[in-house]
Parts: sequence; structure tokens; C-alpha cells
Amino acid sequence: MIIPVILAGGSGTRLWPLSRQLYPKQLIDIYNEKTMLQNTILRLEGLEMTGSPIIVCNEEHRFMTAEQLRMIDTDPSAIILEPVVRNTAPAIALAALKALEAETDPILLVLPADHIIENVIDFHAAIKAGLVYAEQDNLITFGIIPESPETGYGYIKKGNLLESDTGASKIDRFVEKPDLDTAQKLFDSGAYCWNSGMFMFKASVIVKELEIHARDIMMPCKGLIEAGVQDLDFIRLSREGFKDIPSVSIDYAVMEKTSKGIVIPFKAGWSDLGSFDALWQAGMKDKNLNVIKGDVLTHDVKGSYIKSESRLVAAVGIEEFVIVETKDAVLVSPRDRVQDVKKIVKQLRDNNRDEAFTHQKVYRPWGSYETIDMEQRFQVKRITVKPGATLSLQKHFHRAEHWTVVFGSALVTKGDEQMLLKEDESTYIPLGTLHRLENPGKISLELIEVQSGSYLGEDDIVRFEDVYGRKED
Repeated sequence: MIIPVILAGGSGTRLWPLSRQLYPKQLIDIYNEKTMLQNTILRLEGLEMTGSPIIVCNEEHRFMTAEQLRMIDTDPSAIILEPVVRNTAPAIALAALKALEAETDPILLVLPADHIIENVIDFHAAIKAGLVYAEQDNLITFGIIPESPETGYGYIKKGNLLESDTGASKIDRFVEKPDLDTAQKLFDSGAYCWNSGMFMFKASVIVKELEIHARDIMMPCKGLIEAGVQDLDFIRLSREGFKDIPSVSIDYAVMEKTSKGIVIPFKAGWSDLGSFDALWQAGMKDKNLNVIKGDVLTHDVKGSYIKSESRLVAAVGIEEFVIVETKDAVLVSPRDRVQDVKKIVKQLRDNNRDEAFTHQKVYRPWGSYETIDMEQRFQVKRITVKPGATLSLQKHFHRAEHWTVVFGSALVTKGDEQMLLKEDESTYIPLGTLHRLENPGKISLELIEVQSGSYLGEDDIVRFEDVYGRKED
């Protein structure tokens, strides 16, 4: 049995302003109509002996992750929540331990949730080739046959050739992301692959290797899994226990030290979409080599990536630029400088700016809300509630709310009263009144909420009941 382990805990800061801390790139449809997470799972269709996936994601993204799985009819065997950001070694350790609870030593196929692979047939062939060696207790990593001297990827040097048909080789060594001159030498040698971050091994074998080479990671992970709490669809871990685990990649923790490492090279239109330049390279280009998304007009523009989400963007006389517009931010950068976007994100975080963390449209387990207008003592939101969904029973100490239904129907609890509102009907929730909003219908409910009061922050919520088990957010 092959159990996919999907690593979905990244933040994707190099794709800001599309990717934000609370809405990272793996949960965005930046490549096609599906999100990166959904594409990662869907490309496994047709692969024999594949069981339900284990998802490892950040606690902040839990409801979006679960909803995206539901939308593609995927029932995961587990969704493990990381209380704080850590690297791939702890995530893989947790997934391996969890897999061993359900299956007798399954093969784990570890896949980051933010890659694109255009040639699925070759991808499946590489997995099948790796399976043979994984069943022999080896640790498999998948190397990408390089197409150019890239500085944004780590490299793997191939050692002794094991099989000519698949190119399977022992791993000689790993190389960190090189400068351009070094990348050119690695590329010209033909002895190196790009490090894809995808792996395959028996659960018991990676657990044993982690015990040997990274005991400071494996032992606390054992305790965390044993004490983990099932909460709805999620496995919650102790924050105090998890935050002290070293943040180390599986490459550094195990793969660079083990004698069991094998690399399977393949070439299948792979990219980790780690930058806007990568998005440009992967995108559909027009006659001027531009990748255009949304409402965009250009004149004398070449080799650029331009995306508009909410308004017209016009560009004149530029070459090899990136322009990305969202409702609350615009990014402009030469294509060869987009790696520095993370420095802008650092400035935003240092100044505690909302634009680093979330979009104007915020997703919740019941639906979403979007801020339309805001001033000192009022705020206007567009609220969408999924069919059958229910918000928490709550009250506010500093604001009153006025709800007007524009589409669908709303079941409103207000104090001891309950009422059904239809389109163009409204109600007023006075400050301090216990209230709840539900969508009893089979279509989405959309309403306009006008808040007024001395303080309009999201933390002015006292929850009394919540079907999603939330105390906050």
C-alpha cells in the first residue's frame, strides 16, 4: 500500500501579494482552475495501490485545507496540524508514525503541495521505479533532470548507476542552492539533478533512520502523536511540545547522512512555482512572450508576467517585468529580482501590516467575508455562508451589526428570538446581544453586514457555542 503524504505547511512568501500567511500558495489556484493542493492529489489518480492521503498542514489553514479536499471528493486518512511552522523532517516523522498506526508498514510517497508536474505519465513511471527500491528498504528521492542552470533549486549528485532504464543511482551528495557560475558547472557536468523534495520509503525505515540520525526530532514526535487529540477531521498536537522540535529539513536530518539513499531522475515539466519568474516560465505566453491574467491592457510590453484580480491594469514600454494586482496591494518588480519579494514581506511583518497575513477576503469554515469599506467607527462586509453552514453563537461588547440579505435565506438567532430572513430583508443586532447566523438553504447565502461601534476588531467576539470547536478566529 502506498500512502501519499502531502506536505502543505508552507507560507509561499515569494509569491506575495497572491500568497499570504493565512492564505498560502498551496491553497491558491495560481496555475489552473484547481489549487496547488488539489492538483497534487489529483495527479495521483490512476496510480495503483494508493490509499487515502495523510495531510500535514499549519493549524491556521485547517478549515481551508479540509474544504479543498472535500471539493475534490478526497477523504484523507488524517490531517495533522502543525501548531507552529517547522521544516520537513518533523512533518515526515509525524506522518510516518501516524501511518504505522493504520497500516502494516506502508510505503510513504511524500509530496510537497505546491509543485506542478505537466507530464503525469512520466511522473507515475518514476514512482513505480522508486517503489521497487523502496520495497527493498531504501530511501528514494526524485531528482528532476535539469533544463537550465537554475540558482533557485538545490542539486543532487548522482553516484553509482543502479539501473540504466530508469536511471536509478545511488546518491553521491546534496548541493545547496548555488550561485550562477556553480549552477552552470553542475548543469554542464550532466551528473546532477534538481532536488525536487519528493520522497518514497517504508514508514518503518524512515522512522528507524530518524531515530539514528535525528533522535532529537523523532523522540518528541512519538510523544506528540501518542498524545495527539482528534478534533473533528484533525489531529491536534501540543503546541508546547512541538515548538521545541528542531526546524530541520529531511535532507539535512537523514538523506545527507544515510547509506540507503537512491535518486530516481525524471523529466516531466516540473516546477515548484517558487517565484513569479517560475510562474512566467510555466504560463501560457502570447506572441510577445507575456503571461497575462485578468483585466490587463499592454502596449510594447515583452516577456512579462502581469496579473490583475480586481481592476484594469495597463502597462506600456516595459520588458521582463512582474506586475501583480490584488484588492489591497500591487507588486511591481523586474523578473530577475522577484526573489527579493520576501524582503517586502519582512517589512510588512515588522510593521505588523495586515497585508502580510491575510487578504481582504478571509475564509472561514462556514464560508468567507470580505471588507468592502471601513472608517473609524463603521465597517461594511460582504458575508457568504455555505449551504447548511452555521456561524458561532456569539456576542460583541463594542459593536452593533445590521444584516441585509441580498441572496439566499438566513436563519437568525437574536437573543430569545429566531427569524427567517429572505432577500431584501434585514435585521439589527444591538451591542451585547447574543446572536447567530445560519444558512438553512441549498444555495449560498450572501448578505451585507454593517458594523458600527467604538472598536471593530475581529477579536471582539465572545463565543458560546461553535460547531467547529473554535475559541477564536
